Amino acid sequence: MSITLIIIIITALISVSAFNNHELMGKLLLWPARMDSPAEYHRLLTSGFIHSDWNHLLFNMLALFFFGRHVNAFFEITGHPTLYIWFYLSAIVFASLPSFFKHKNDYSYRALGASGGVSAILFSFVFFAPWQTIYVWFIPIPGIIFAIGYLVYSAYMSRKGMDNIGHDAHFYGAVYGFAFTWIFDPNKGHTFIQQVIHPHFNF
Repeated sequence: MSITLIIIIITALISVSAFNNHELMGKLLLWPARMDSPAEYHRLLTSGFIHSDWNHLLFNMLALFFFGRHVNAFFEITGHPTLYIWFYLSAIVFASLPSFFKHKNDYSYRALGASGGVSAILFSFVFFAPWQTIYVWFIPIPGIIFAIGYLVYSAYMSRKGMDNIGHDAHFYGAVYGFAFTWIFDPNKGHTFIQQVIHPHFNF
């Protein structure tokens, strides 16, 4: 069984358990105002294993399933077979930090979901295959074009603060995913740069 599938199963089990268990949900979600001691810092990670509802869970897990398998394979090819799991978990934590610092005094702010980790996986995929087609609502878009639009949109929506979506987690998870992959890429980005310079569309 692949590590991606194991992550999906664990996340689904915890999320479903928390759907109707408000006590469990309260212990795991990101709640910056409650995180005034190291005993509460686990929330930076555990919040990535719970979701608000079935749609939220299915959307994130489908994205993780489709892109995670490829990213895991890429890490194995580059000689880092065990790095994938640490990459995903650290991405959840890193993507949670901006919201933690930003909302430390906002008792009403709470966040949950694997979006930060999933965004990191998505941008790692784009690093390895920048011109590979990504389907957004059934519309084919080259990965690198989608990535640029994703960052711009996430930054804009985070600044506007018009909804309850964790755009900060999306943005910083994406940046982390790209930077992490670049650091551990044996070619130090050379292949990525060459692929960007020489586009190859695959619709």
